[in-house]
Amino acid sequence: MSKASAAPKASGPAEPVKPSNFLRGIIERDLDAGTYAGRPFGGSPGDAAHHAAGQPDPARIRTRFPPEPNGYLHVGHAKSICLNFGLARDYGGVCHLRFDDTNPEKEEQEYVDAIEEAVHWLGFDWESGGTSHLYQASDYFDFMYRAAEALVQAGLAYVDEQSAEEMRANRGDFTTPGTDSRFRNRTPAENLARLRDMRDGKLADGAAVLRAKIDMASPNINLRDPALYRIKHATHHHTGDRWCIYPMYTYAHPIEDALERITHSICTLEFEDQRPFYDWLLEHLASLGLLAHPLPKQYEFGRLNLTGVITSKRKLKALVDEGHVSGWDDPRMPTLFGMRRRGYTPESIRAMADGTGASKTNIWLDYAVLDIALREDLEGRAPRAMAVLDPVKLVLENWEEVFGAGHREPCAAPAHPQRPELGLRHFKLGPEVWIEREDFEHVPPKGFFRLYPPQPQADGSVAPGNKVRLKYGMVVECIGFEQGADGRVATVRARVVPDTKSGTPGADAVKVKGTITWLAVDDAAAAEVRLFERLFTEDQPDAEGRDFRSVLNPHSRRVVQAFVEPSLGSAAAEHRVQFERHGYFVADRIDHRSQAPVFNRITTLKDSWK
Repeated sequence: MSKASAAPKASGPAEPVKPSNFLRGIIERDLDAGTYAGRPFGGSPGDAAHHAAGQPDPARIRTRFPPEPNGYLHVGHAKSICLNFGLARDYGGVCHLRFDDTNPEKEEQEYVDAIEEAVHWLGFDWESGGTSHLYQASDYFDFMYRAAEALVQAGLAYVDEQSAEEMRANRGDFTTPGTDSRFRNRTPAENLARLRDMRDGKLADGAAVLRAKIDMASPNINLRDPALYRIKHATHHHTGDRWCIYPMYTYAHPIEDALERITHSICTLEFEDQRPFYDWLLEHLASLGLLAHPLPKQYEFGRLNLTGVITSKRKLKALVDEGHVSGWDDPRMPTLFGMRRRGYTPESIRAMADGTGASKTNIWLDYAVLDIALREDLEGRAPRAMAVLDPVKLVLENWEEVFGAGHREPCAAPAHPQRPELGLRHFKLGPEVWIEREDFEHVPPKGFFRLYPPQPQADGSVAPGNKVRLKYGMVVECIGFEQGADGRVATVRARVVPDTKSGTPGADAVKVKGTITWLAVDDAAAAEVRLFERLFTEDQPDAEGRDFRSVLNPHSRRVVQAFVEPSLGSAAAEHRVQFERHGYFVADRIDHRSQAPVFNRITTLKDSWK
């Protein structure tokens, strides 16, 4: 597991000023008004007394990213990560990473570790002033229970022993008010005794819940006596078997924010209807002396959705369990681990998230926008190399005549055309080279300027074969070809034109219209190359209840045996490179080995998805 102390910081060159949005407006208004200025902070999460004994908070604002550790983070989470950590960074604040681990049946340490690693990979950290702000809701279970007893004793909560069916029926709907539970008017003493019975394991799962006593006729159904605690005899990955009752998310989350002194609790729009309960709970706990003012405030922003992907954890799990993908880090998956393995850069994901700002409506973003951000990032820094993905052999029949037996001609090219400081890459030209199959045509179509053999003319004469330049190498003239038993071209034959090497005085002596990439047979490194496309054929795979499996793209993964420049045979895992004419590729972080390279296509040089 990546530890906070060992993680890369999100510092470095100052990022460009971000465009304004409503969240920035709220924060700037609060800072101007001094809403949170001078509030004490106890140095760690705690109740009102803990913070009252602290010093003025050095953080101007506090935000938090609060994932539940029940799965792997996906591209949708990246928006919230960048927003919460980015706002804290930009306004002199601190962002906490907090695990909302209140559901013991679905949460695992594996996910905790994976979430920490993903947030670090995106370039963010939760340390400030030498203090790690990494928290988990389960650390607050003692306080949450103490708060529950306080609510019961104040007549603001009660133990309800209706069946789940009765509670559902009595809740009402948007046109019908709810009906009070027959247990609603128990005395505080009776409710406290039953709550302690729940805590002590004397009641079975589902036998009772603790509910807030608000208003069963409220037009906001979320205020119709929402549940605060349920019984669940299950082992928790962090607290073990200490508890058999667990707080509901809507009860735990506001308390977590208040204990951590969060100022701006930023969440997605589906929590908007929960905001009145968020405020109700915190105000009552503050009035009971348990929480300190000023209290956190919740603000909602629109969710970011990308076309061509699904982000439902249940559906992503189905893809993994049913073998449609190789795992959570399959390069076709929208998980951050999958995107990392595909070769996406943290910078490109941050650029996409920052570029979409924050609004009060959910938005759909074409996946091509992310690829544009990726290409812009890689264009300036990914070194270049040649690769042949669909190889056919080109034999230069006059090689020994021109150069002598055993000669190999050294060739060089810039590692990056705009970055001379990266130097040159080196490879050799010999009597046999690999070329792309599409660079040869037996009968060339109109406008084809690559290799083709001598062509018979209408007058009975034969026109010579075409000449092309082997990029960074020499001009060659096609003189023929051979077919295999399957009818496909097996070998292309040509002659090298002497004194035409790139960069020499004779390079322009022979004019050609075509230039092709190549690699010498005895110099190239063999590589497995995985060509990925989008996992689904539709922009919204699960729209209107459609089974997302029905639109899986059968061509989303294709593996070819290719050849790459010799230096890439020993490239490190996660090394990104532009294969000239083919796109951007990355050495697979799991399967790539020195002398057994495996490259994943990150994206093409331009959007080719149809």
